Amino acid sequence: MRDSYSGYRVLLVHAHPDDETINNGATMALYAARGAQVTLITCTRGEEGDILTPELTHLASSATDTLGEHREIELSNSMKALGITDFRFLAQSEGKYRDSGMMGTEPNNRPDVFWQADLEEASDYLVTVIEEVKPHILITYDEFGGYGHPDHIQAHRVAMRASEKSKWQIQKIYWNTMPKSVLAEGMAKMKELGSDFFGADNVDDLPFAKDDSFVTTLIDGNSYVDAKMEAMRAHRTQISLDGPFFALSDNLGLQVWGNEYYTLVKGEKSAPFDNNGRETDLFSGVNL
Repeated sequence: MRDSYSGYRVLLVHAHPDDETINNGATMALYAARGAQVTLITCTRGEEGDILTPELTHLASSATDTLGEHREIELSNSMKALGITDFRFLAQSEGKYRDSGMMGTEPNNRPDVFWQADLEEASDYLVTVIEEVKPHILITYDEFGGYGHPDHIQAHRVAMRASEKSKWQIQKIYWNTMPKSVLAEGMAKMKELGSDFFGADNVDDLPFAKDDSFVTTLIDGNSYVDAKMEAMRAHRTQISLDGPFFALSDNLGLQVWGNEYYTLVKGEKSAPFDNNGRETDLFSGVNL
Protein backbone atom coordinates (compact mmCIF):
# COMPACT_ATOMS: atom_id res chain seq x y z
CA MET A 1 0.00 0.00 0.00
CA ARG A 2 1.12 3.57 -0.63
CA ASP A 3 2.01 5.98 2.14
CA SER A 4 -0.38 8.73 1.02
CA TYR A 5 -3.95 8.54 -0.28
CA SER A 6 -4.44 12.28 -0.43
CA GLY A 7 -7.13 13.04 -3.02
CA TYR A 8 -8.75 9.59 -2.80
CA ARG A 9 -12.30 9.31 -1.47
CA VAL A 10 -14.38 6.42 -0.12
CA LEU A 11 -18.04 6.34 0.92
CA LEU A 12 -19.42 3.70 3.29
CA VAL A 13 -23.15 3.05 3.67
CA HIS A 14 -24.21 1.22 6.83
CA ALA A 15 -27.50 0.44 8.55
CA HIS A 16 -26.88 1.20 12.25
CA PRO A 17 -24.18 2.70 14.46
CA ASP A 18 -21.56 -0.04 15.19
CA ASP A 19 -21.93 -1.81 11.82
CA GLU A 20 -19.19 0.38 10.37
CA THR A 21 -16.67 -0.48 13.10
CA ILE A 22 -17.29 -4.22 13.10
CA ASN A 23 -17.08 -4.50 9.31
CA ASN A 24 -14.67 -1.77 8.27
CA GLY A 25 -13.09 -0.12 11.32
CA ALA A 26 -9.48 -0.98 10.51
CA THR A 27 -9.93 -0.11 6.84
CA MET A 28 -11.46 3.25 7.71
CA ALA A 29 -8.72 4.10 10.17
CA LEU A 30 -5.96 3.04 7.76
CA TYR A 31 -7.12 5.13 4.82
CA ALA A 32 -8.05 8.13 6.96
CA ALA A 33 -4.62 8.11 8.61
CA ARG A 34 -2.98 8.09 5.18
CA GLY A 35 -4.91 11.07 3.89
CA ALA A 36 -7.98 9.66 2.14
CA GLN A 37 -11.37 11.31 2.57
CA VAL A 38 -13.57 8.75 4.37
CA THR A 39 -17.30 9.49 4.51
CA LEU A 40 -19.74 7.35 6.48
CA ILE A 41 -23.49 7.36 5.94
CA THR A 42 -25.53 5.60 8.64
CA CYS A 43 -29.12 4.95 7.62
CA THR A 44 -30.78 4.69 11.07
CA ARG A 45 -29.91 5.44 14.68
CA GLY A 46 -30.44 1.85 15.83
CA GLU A 47 -33.42 2.57 18.06
CA GLU A 48 -34.47 -1.10 18.21
CA GLY A 49 -31.08 -2.55 19.12
CA ASP A 50 -30.64 -4.92 22.04
CA ILE A 51 -28.95 -3.23 24.99
CA LEU A 52 -26.07 -5.20 26.47
CA THR A 53 -25.32 -2.69 29.24
CA PRO A 54 -27.68 -3.39 32.19
CA GLU A 55 -27.57 0.14 33.59
CA LEU A 56 -28.75 1.52 30.23
CA THR A 57 -31.75 -0.72 29.60
CA HIS A 58 -34.04 2.22 30.35
CA LEU A 59 -33.08 3.60 26.94
CA ALA A 60 -34.87 0.77 25.13
CA SER A 61 -37.71 1.40 22.69
CA SER A 62 -40.00 -0.40 25.14
CA ALA A 63 -39.06 2.08 27.90
CA THR A 64 -37.95 5.70 27.30
CA ASP A 65 -37.18 5.07 23.62
CA THR A 66 -34.01 7.16 23.76
CA LEU A 67 -31.52 4.56 22.55
CA GLY A 68 -31.20 6.30 19.19
CA GLU A 69 -29.92 9.51 20.76
CA HIS A 70 -27.48 7.53 22.90
CA ARG A 71 -26.18 5.61 19.90
CA GLU A 72 -25.51 8.89 18.13
CA ILE A 73 -23.06 9.67 20.95
CA GLU A 74 -21.54 6.19 20.71
CA LEU A 75 -21.07 6.66 16.97
CA SER A 76 -19.39 10.02 17.46
CA ASN A 77 -16.97 8.54 20.01
CA SER A 78 -16.29 5.60 17.73
CA MET A 79 -15.50 7.85 14.77
CA LYS A 80 -13.13 9.89 16.93
CA ALA A 81 -11.25 6.68 17.73
CA LEU A 82 -10.98 5.84 14.03
CA GLY A 83 -9.99 9.35 12.98
CA ILE A 84 -13.12 9.93 10.88
CA THR A 85 -14.55 13.45 10.73
CA ASP A 86 -17.21 13.13 7.99
CA PHE A 87 -20.02 10.93 9.31
CA ARG A 88 -23.68 11.60 8.72
CA PHE A 89 -27.12 10.03 8.93
CA LEU A 90 -29.10 9.45 5.77
CA ALA A 91 -31.54 12.36 5.39
CA GLN A 92 -30.05 13.69 8.61
CA SER A 93 -31.67 17.14 8.35
CA GLU A 94 -35.08 15.46 8.41
CA GLY A 95 -34.20 12.85 11.03
CA LYS A 96 -35.97 10.61 8.60
CA TYR A 97 -35.51 6.89 9.07
CA ARG A 98 -35.98 4.76 12.18
CA ASP A 99 -34.47 1.35 12.92
CA SER A 100 -36.78 -1.35 11.51
CA GLY A 101 -36.05 -4.13 13.97
CA MET A 102 -35.94 -7.71 12.75
CA MET A 103 -38.21 -9.25 10.16
CA GLY A 104 -41.64 -10.15 11.51
CA THR A 105 -41.45 -7.89 14.57
CA GLU A 106 -43.92 -5.14 15.36
CA PRO A 107 -41.47 -2.26 14.72
CA ASN A 108 -40.90 -3.61 11.21
CA ASN A 109 -44.39 -2.45 10.23
CA ARG A 110 -44.10 1.14 11.44
CA PRO A 111 -44.43 3.64 8.57
CA ASP A 112 -41.35 5.60 9.67
CA VAL A 113 -38.85 2.72 9.65
CA PHE A 114 -36.15 2.36 7.04
CA TRP A 115 -37.55 -0.93 5.74
CA GLN A 116 -40.74 0.89 4.73
CA ALA A 117 -38.87 3.75 3.06
CA ASP A 118 -39.54 4.60 -0.56
CA LEU A 119 -36.46 3.37 -2.42
CA GLU A 120 -36.34 6.25 -4.87
CA GLU A 121 -36.73 8.87 -2.15
CA ALA A 122 -34.12 7.29 0.12
CA SER A 123 -31.65 6.81 -2.71
CA ASP A 124 -32.12 10.44 -3.77
CA TYR A 125 -30.79 11.50 -0.36
CA LEU A 126 -27.71 9.38 -0.97
CA VAL A 127 -27.30 10.66 -4.53
CA THR A 128 -26.96 14.15 -3.05
CA VAL A 129 -24.10 12.91 -0.86
CA ILE A 130 -22.42 11.06 -3.73
CA GLU A 131 -22.48 14.12 -5.98
CA GLU A 132 -21.08 16.25 -3.16
CA VAL A 133 -18.34 13.88 -1.98
CA LYS A 134 -17.55 12.30 -5.37
CA PRO A 135 -16.25 9.02 -3.94
CA HIS A 136 -13.99 6.80 -6.00
CA ILE A 137 -15.11 3.78 -3.95
CA LEU A 138 -18.40 2.69 -2.35
CA ILE A 139 -18.60 0.06 0.41
CA THR A 140 -21.86 -1.50 1.57
CA TYR A 141 -23.52 -4.90 2.16
CA ASP A 142 -24.47 -7.65 -0.26
CA GLU A 143 -28.04 -8.17 -1.40
CA PHE A 144 -28.80 -10.23 1.73
CA GLY A 145 -27.50 -7.44 3.93
CA GLY A 146 -24.86 -9.78 5.29
CA TYR A 147 -27.28 -11.67 7.52
CA GLY A 148 -30.82 -10.74 6.53
CA HIS A 149 -31.58 -7.75 8.75
CA PRO A 150 -34.12 -5.58 6.88
CA ASP A 151 -32.14 -2.39 7.44
CA HIS A 152 -29.00 -4.00 6.02
CA ILE A 153 -30.90 -5.20 2.98
CA GLN A 154 -32.42 -1.75 2.52
CA ALA A 155 -29.01 -0.09 2.91
CA HIS A 156 -27.72 -2.31 0.11
CA ARG A 157 -30.67 -1.40 -2.10
CA VAL A 158 -30.36 2.32 -1.42
CA ALA A 159 -26.58 2.34 -1.97
CA MET A 160 -26.75 0.40 -5.22
CA ARG A 161 -29.69 2.39 -6.57
CA ALA A 162 -28.00 5.69 -5.71
CA SER A 163 -24.81 4.57 -7.46
CA GLU A 164 -26.90 3.90 -10.58
CA LYS A 165 -28.71 7.25 -10.49
CA SER A 166 -25.82 9.52 -9.62
CA LYS A 167 -24.17 11.62 -12.32
CA TRP A 168 -20.88 10.93 -10.53
CA GLN A 169 -19.59 7.53 -11.59
CA ILE A 170 -18.12 5.50 -8.74
CA GLN A 171 -15.17 3.50 -10.06
CA LYS A 172 -15.25 0.54 -7.66
CA ILE A 173 -17.98 -0.91 -5.44
CA TYR A 174 -17.29 -3.42 -2.68
CA TRP A 175 -19.55 -5.52 -0.48
CA ASN A 176 -18.47 -6.57 3.01
CA THR A 177 -17.63 -10.27 3.23
CA MET A 178 -16.79 -12.63 6.09
CA PRO A 179 -15.15 -15.84 4.82
CA LYS A 180 -16.05 -19.21 6.28
CA SER A 181 -12.44 -20.19 6.94
CA VAL A 182 -11.94 -17.25 9.30
CA LEU A 183 -15.22 -17.87 11.09
CA ALA A 184 -14.50 -21.60 11.39
CA GLU A 185 -11.21 -20.82 13.12
CA GLY A 186 -13.01 -18.51 15.52
CA MET A 187 -15.69 -21.09 16.27
CA ALA A 188 -13.10 -23.78 16.95
CA LYS A 189 -11.25 -21.57 19.40
CA MET A 190 -14.44 -20.54 21.20
CA LYS A 191 -15.44 -24.20 21.57
CA GLU A 192 -12.04 -24.93 23.12
CA LEU A 193 -12.84 -22.26 25.67
CA GLY A 194 -16.23 -23.77 26.39
CA SER A 195 -18.15 -20.96 24.75
CA ASP A 196 -20.42 -20.82 21.73
CA PHE A 197 -20.13 -18.48 18.77
CA PHE A 198 -23.32 -16.45 18.40
CA GLY A 199 -25.27 -19.60 19.28
CA ALA A 200 -24.05 -21.55 16.23
CA ASP A 201 -22.70 -25.10 16.23
CA ASN A 202 -21.29 -25.03 12.71
CA VAL A 203 -20.01 -22.32 10.40
CA ASP A 204 -22.79 -23.16 7.96
CA ASP A 205 -25.28 -22.10 10.63
CA LEU A 206 -24.01 -18.53 10.42
CA PRO A 207 -26.04 -16.54 7.88
CA PHE A 208 -23.20 -14.06 7.33
CA ALA A 209 -20.59 -16.72 6.55
CA LYS A 210 -19.55 -16.67 2.87
CA ASP A 211 -17.51 -19.13 0.89
CA ASP A 212 -13.90 -18.01 0.67
CA SER A 213 -14.24 -17.74 -3.10
CA PHE A 214 -16.28 -14.56 -2.60
CA VAL A 215 -13.25 -12.75 -1.17
CA THR A 216 -11.63 -10.66 -3.89
CA THR A 217 -9.89 -8.23 -1.56
CA LEU A 218 -8.18 -8.42 1.83
CA ILE A 219 -7.17 -5.27 3.65
CA ASP A 220 -4.46 -5.74 6.25
CA GLY A 221 -5.38 -3.13 8.83
CA ASN A 222 -3.43 -4.64 11.70
CA SER A 223 -1.49 -1.44 12.25
CA TYR A 224 -4.83 0.20 13.07
CA VAL A 225 -6.51 -2.57 15.02
CA ASP A 226 -6.01 -0.80 18.34
CA ALA A 227 -8.09 2.09 17.00
CA LYS A 228 -10.73 -0.39 15.86
CA MET A 229 -10.90 -2.00 19.28
CA GLU A 230 -11.25 1.41 20.93
CA ALA A 231 -14.04 2.21 18.47
CA MET A 232 -15.78 -1.07 19.28
CA ARG A 233 -15.63 -0.24 22.99
CA ALA A 234 -17.36 3.07 22.22
CA HIS A 235 -20.44 1.12 21.10
CA ARG A 236 -20.94 -0.13 24.63
CA THR A 237 -24.71 -0.72 24.42
CA GLN A 238 -24.17 -3.08 21.47
CA ILE A 239 -20.82 -4.82 21.96
CA SER A 240 -20.16 -6.62 25.22
CA LEU A 241 -16.61 -6.40 26.53
CA ASP A 242 -16.85 -10.01 27.68
CA GLY A 243 -18.70 -11.22 24.56
CA PRO A 244 -17.42 -13.11 21.49
CA PHE A 245 -15.96 -10.06 19.73
CA PHE A 246 -13.39 -9.37 22.44
CA ALA A 247 -12.97 -13.04 23.32
CA LEU A 248 -11.84 -13.66 19.75
CA SER A 249 -9.22 -10.94 19.94
CA ASP A 250 -7.98 -12.27 23.27
CA ASN A 251 -7.61 -15.82 21.99
CA LEU A 252 -6.88 -15.54 18.27
CA GLY A 253 -4.89 -12.33 18.40
CA LEU A 254 -5.87 -8.89 17.25
CA GLN A 255 -5.37 -9.81 13.58
CA VAL A 256 -8.82 -11.45 13.70
CA TRP A 257 -10.16 -7.88 13.65
CA GLY A 258 -7.30 -6.26 11.72
CA ASN A 259 -7.96 -8.25 8.55
CA GLU A 260 -11.08 -7.08 6.70
CA TYR A 261 -12.57 -8.81 3.67
CA TYR A 262 -14.43 -7.57 0.61
CA THR A 263 -16.09 -8.67 -2.61
CA LEU A 264 -15.50 -6.40 -5.60
CA VAL A 265 -18.77 -6.07 -7.57
CA LYS A 266 -17.96 -3.10 -9.82
CA GLY A 267 -14.58 -2.29 -11.32
CA GLU A 268 -11.56 -4.42 -12.09
CA LYS A 269 -9.32 -6.28 -9.68
CA SER A 270 -5.95 -4.60 -9.75
CA ALA A 271 -2.47 -5.26 -8.40
CA PRO A 272 -0.97 -5.50 -5.89
CA PHE A 273 -2.25 -8.98 -5.05
CA ASP A 274 -1.44 -11.31 -2.17
CA ASN A 275 -0.40 -14.95 -2.55
CA ASN A 276 -4.05 -15.96 -2.94
CA GLY A 277 -4.68 -13.52 -5.78
CA ARG A 278 -6.64 -11.08 -3.63
CA GLU A 279 -6.32 -7.32 -3.93
CA THR A 280 -4.52 -5.67 -1.04
CA ASP A 281 -5.62 -2.07 -1.72
CA LEU A 282 -9.19 -0.93 -2.32
CA PHE A 283 -7.90 2.01 -4.37
CA SER A 284 -5.77 -0.10 -6.71
CA GLY A 285 -6.58 0.82 -10.30
CA VAL A 286 -8.51 3.95 -9.28
CA ASN A 287 -7.91 7.07 -11.36
CA LEU A 288 -7.93 10.48 -9.69
